[in-house]
This record gives sequence, C-alpha cells and structure tokens, in this order.
Amino acid sequence: MEILKVENLTKVYGKDTTEVVALDNASFSVGKGEFVAIVGASGSGKSTLLHMLGGVDRPTSGKVFIDGKDIFELSDDELAVFRRQQIGLVYQFYNLIPILNVEENISLPLSLDDREVDKDSLNNMLELLGIEHRRNHLPNELSGGQQQRTSIGRALITEPTIVLADEPTGNLDSKSSDEIVALLKKSNKELNQTIIMITHNMEIAKAADRIIKIEDGKIVEEV
Repeated sequence: MEILKVENLTKVYGKDTTEVVALDNASFSVGKGEFVAIVGASGSGKSTLLHMLGGVDRPTSGKVFIDGKDIFELSDDELAVFRRQQIGLVYQFYNLIPILNVEENISLPLSLDDREVDKDSLNNMLELLGIEHRRNHLPNELSGGQQQRTSIGRALITEPTIVLADEPTGNLDSKSSDEIVALLKKSNKELNQTIIMITHNMEIAKAADRIIKIEDGKIVEEV
C-alpha cells in the first residue's frame, strides 16, 4: 500500500542571476511500513526534500500525497494540524523542551491537541526506547543518545502516518549512532512504522530497506 507519493517536486530559491534550484523534479513513492533512507552530500537537496515531505516548506511546483491527501492543498493552519497529527519529526539536535521531563516531552504532541495520554501506551513507548528508568529526568540530565531516544518517542507517540528523521545520528558518537539506527529499525519492524531517514552516511543508510540517492537536487539512483 502506497503511503507517500511525490510527483515532480521542485523548489527554487531566488530568481534570475541568484536563482538556485534546490530540488529538481523529484518523483518517488514509499509503501506503508517501509524504511527508506535518502542519501546525499551537504547541499544535495536532501534536507529541502525532507522539509517538503513534512509540509514545513511549500514547493515551487509539484505535489506530495500522504495517505492519499495532497498536503499542499491545505491552508497553512490546516497543514500545521496535519503535520502535528500525521507526521513525526526527528531532528539532529533533539529540540526537547528543557523544563519538561522525558515523559512530558514525549507526550507533548498529544497535549498540544488536548488528547489524553494513555499511560499503558506511554509505558510501552518508554520500554521500547529503553529509557523507562529516565522517565522523570530533564533533558540536561540525559546523554545525547537518551535525548535522541526521547525525541524519537515524541515522534512516535501520536502513531503518525510517517516519521521523518533528519540526520538523526549527526550529533552522536558512533556507539550512540548505532543504537539510534537500531531503534528506528525496531520501531519500523515492531510498530510497522513508515520511516524516511535523511543521512549523508552510506553505512547508516544500509540499515534501511531502500536507499534513494540525491545529487544537485535530482534523484539519481534507487537501490
């Protein structure tokens, strides 16, 4: 079942002599429950692509369908709600709220929608993440790996349609990086969570089911 469809996606910044084509007519699809890595060097357009997939920025042209919905037909307000409810975002720098503990950071997307936090689901999530013993700790009391685990929990707790991970290991040492990739793989397999991971590291990308390579804004290869 196709969960994501990208059609001729293009993003152009500037115009005339300052024009930069960051994304050039990209098209691909992702099936439900797939783990896909998008690989490219710095400046290749992979982060621009991720921002388009997450509805964080709008394209110059082209379409993104998530679970059959053309997300760029939504208004800015509608898109913000859709993004919060249907898309889980994992960033390189965690973006945790410093005054909230692990439980509160993970539950934040539900709280923002006035949705009740199911304690059993939260406990299961903490166990999956391997941080149940750190549930009451603040971000500054956690290691980098534990902070990223919390960030992943926050992305997964809403049971989103897709999870987008932007260089999720980029701020971690090699041991923590391996653990985070293993955790993403585990959530993909055990929760049937669709994951799209941006990375410049081919070794990390090999954990995915499929690799899409991007250069100069163009998709050049799928493996």
